[in-house]
Amino acid sequence: MVDGRGPSPALVHLLVRRLPDTSLTMALASGGREHFGWGVDRHMAADLYDALNQQTRATGQWGKKGAPKFPEYPRPKAKKKPRKGEKKRRPSVAEIYKQLTARR
Repeated sequence: MVDGRGPSPALVHLLVRRLPDTSLTMALASGGREHFGWGVDRHMAADLYDALNQQTRATGQWGKKGAPKFPEYPRPKAKKKPRKGEKKRRPSVAEIYKQLTARR
């Protein structure tokens, strides 16, 4: 850094890989700002919530018509869905930077 060239790409890659999964950078890489704060622990808790609700419904003592509907735990949704046969591609660093610097 002293010579004005900046950090090496390997160092930047290492620093980004060490970011927590709830960081804004990881959220933008995952699909958008709506993923901010959603780490593995939050996804697991939402899955557990839904599983418990389904278990409660399955073991209830009511008829088919009287079974309550339990809402799913709200999760972040992707803005665009990939088309059939199209693979989901990871955003480039330039795209993530553009989203980080965008005003809301």
